[in-house]
Amino acid sequence: MTLITLEEAAQEFAESVAYYESREPGLGSRFRDEVAAVVDWILRFPEAPRLRRKGYRRVNLRTFPHYVAYIIRGDTLWVTAIAHGHRRPEFWIERV
Repeated sequence: MTLITLEEAAQEFAESVAYYESREPGLGSRFRDEVAAVVDWILRFPEAPRLRRKGYRRVNLRTFPHYVAYIIRGDTLWVTAIAHGHRRPEFWIERV
């Protein structure tokens, strides 16, 4: 399966890494590692999370209040958002 991360999702990710790193040294790296682990899991089991009403799937991070939202189109998995779970729900939905 091919993985494509939308530019907006990559920017959200980078901003979150920088934010956590500014709060505590090493915290940004922990966030980065957790997102990488979740994306690896998604690539192994892309259809495991339920399909949401608006046509996307998501996986919550365990430690951080974020989730990875994605869609599957053919043999391509598109990461549409790496979003904070308590801020502006589905603000990124137009990307789908």
